[in-house]
Amino acid sequence: MIAEVIVDISTSEVDKVFDYSLDGSPDIRAGFRVLVPFGRMTVEGYVVGIKEKSEYPGLKPITKKLDDYPVISEEMLALMNYMTARYHLRKVDVLRLFIPAQMRGGRVKELVVKYARIADEYVGRDEAQFIRSSATAQHDLFAYLSECGRANVTELNKDFSAAALRNLVARGIVILEEEESLRTPYSGLDGERNKEVVLTPAQSAVAEKINHGEKGVYLLHGVTGSGKTEVYMRAISDALKAGKTAIMLVPEISLTPQVLRSFRARFGDEVALLHSGLSVGERFDEWRRLIGGRAKVAVGARSAVFAPLKNVGLIIIDEEHDSSYVSESNPRYVTHEVAAFRAKYNYCSLVLGSATPSIESYYKATTGEYKLLELPERVNKRQLPEMEIVNMCKEVYDGNNGMFSRLLLSELKECMDRNEQAIIFINRRGYSSYMMCRSCGYVAKCEQCDVSLVYHKDENVLKCHYCGNRYAVLTECPVCHSPHIRRGFVGTQAIVEQLSELFPDKKILRMDNDTTQNKDSHARILGEFAAKKASILVGTQMIAKGHDFPDVTLVGIVDADMSLHFSDFRASERTYQLITQVAGRAGRDLKPGKVVLQTYTPNHYVYKFAVKNDYRGFYEKESNLREVTKYPPFSKIVRVLVSGENEELCTITLKGIFDEISVLTKENPNCFAYFAAMKSPVKRIQNKYRVQILMRITDRFDNLIEKVYNIVDAHTVPKVSVFVEINPNNLS
Repeated sequence: MIAEVIVDISTSEVDKVFDYSLDGSPDIRAGFRVLVPFGRMTVEGYVVGIKEKSEYPGLKPITKKLDDYPVISEEMLALMNYMTARYHLRKVDVLRLFIPAQMRGGRVKELVVKYARIADEYVGRDEAQFIRSSATAQHDLFAYLSECGRANVTELNKDFSAAALRNLVARGIVILEEEESLRTPYSGLDGERNKEVVLTPAQSAVAEKINHGEKGVYLLHGVTGSGKTEVYMRAISDALKAGKTAIMLVPEISLTPQVLRSFRARFGDEVALLHSGLSVGERFDEWRRLIGGRAKVAVGARSAVFAPLKNVGLIIIDEEHDSSYVSESNPRYVTHEVAAFRAKYNYCSLVLGSATPSIESYYKATTGEYKLLELPERVNKRQLPEMEIVNMCKEVYDGNNGMFSRLLLSELKECMDRNEQAIIFINRRGYSSYMMCRSCGYVAKCEQCDVSLVYHKDENVLKCHYCGNRYAVLTECPVCHSPHIRRGFVGTQAIVEQLSELFPDKKILRMDNDTTQNKDSHARILGEFAAKKASILVGTQMIAKGHDFPDVTLVGIVDADMSLHFSDFRASERTYQLITQVAGRAGRDLKPGKVVLQTYTPNHYVYKFAVKNDYRGFYEKESNLREVTKYPPFSKIVRVLVSGENEELCTITLKGIFDEISVLTKENPNCFAYFAAMKSPVKRIQNKYRVQILMRITDRFDNLIEKVYNIVDAHTVPKVSVFVEINPNNLS
């Protein structure tokens, strides 16, 4: 028999199937990881198929298998073929998504713990018969083990003499035993098992359709606080009762501790967690619990869509509109499409949930491609928060040049006086967004990236948010030597500093990328706020989604315009989503909520729909604009991005690709709404220049994108990176 193997080397030249003999390894089948001879090396590889004959003579045999079981299922091998064709990826890059990264090269192992216990024949005997009276350390150790029965060897060696333990083991008085121990993430989140709650009639109707309706893709549009999570848990519970498994995806790592706590309370040890914030050992053990069938529900961020579950009965993508579900680094993929493939393969339903669905998803629901489910009211008829818009131009005109309007300050003071909690949202971390010379206009920029540097006051440095480089703070302009340096727009640090001055007796927490670097940072910050150890939470968009704090009665949106004026066709949509999501954190319990939204453009249509919580009205307005301009969902945007350290070589490569695609556009004039080449808006990142081609394809997409892929492949040159993105989230 012959094994078809993909070797674990990520280059296009060897990303193909190689045949190896199975002589001496008859038990190997598709899905196994193996060691194979490859040229002068021995490398790891993945068996993707078994066949009887090969057209190549003199095949080398497989050196050995690396695991006792296949680590990649038939379903995932089918998914590999789908993703390589759909996203033009290398097979090995897709296969690597299916296993914990540190399994490759044997960088992670099962955790084995040694325990010591007294040998059966010595239990209950007088130790004076076999331990000298002068060996007090041995007596102490024997007495301790007699009392506790069994103890961890590592802990014993801390409290007792290691030499005494070795002596007793050597004489057979104490026996050492090894036992596998699973590393459990967020073990402190475990609580008592909760019973299923009684759903409202609206929730019951939605759950009934998901569980017993026609299989397919459902879009669950439920306002914030409408009880979507409870619907998810009921649907998963029914899947488990039917002997199936389930996958639950959330967009942010910050949401996983809260979701995990709820799911563990309902499903106990049947829940496993998968996301990039886990330690190497935790991720490996959770993955093993899933592939071994010990856990039946996978909860996590984007990568959990590849959970090694069999017999999947339900897949849920919560906050489906979130941009983090699109992978923007190699391997590039769209989580919704991967989930849809797995749902179809397992003949189960995929549920996309959101209070603010993406325009593309809602369009599919209105055209019948998705089935629409709605929860238009909060649980128990609780009111949505009242939203009030503040015109910051009028504030400035009236002499208020601060970052907080008079209304927001007044509401904050009343909220603090009532001993309630508030959330202040500003989607910019750091202290200020740039440093500029007021004399000549110089702006401090990163030497390796074409972006301005952000001032971080607590470290007193300027940081590049693209490459992470750090620079000394400007005391004078390096161009004209003027000492008059101005700071730009404020960030989370500046907000916290000013709030601390206004409310010195209140604890204020900050949640952004800078304060959540450590593994448990998200859980710690959210746990403190949930326990009312702080009165105000200041944060970026990671605080906008999903969190449920009963005592939050006020939300302040400091600069609602921040995401509105990007040169991106999704700017209005993202602004509406952010406002609605962060506003939904207020008034989720019995106390009514209030939202103060500060803007310099109060008449923009986004705010008018947001105040009324009118998603349908916003969707109709936005989709009409996109239909006229031929933006998604009425087209697909394709970006060909070329980058490299040699700007001239990048430009030459781009021109070659552009010329060939130009021929394609002339042959298919009715399929292209737009086609142009240009410099990328961010012209350089990490010392690599960036140029791009943008096109909007309205018809025959699958056929044309295949031709675009072929043209790009034909122009691949050393020292230049070229890749194709479909509907990228970030066009900068």
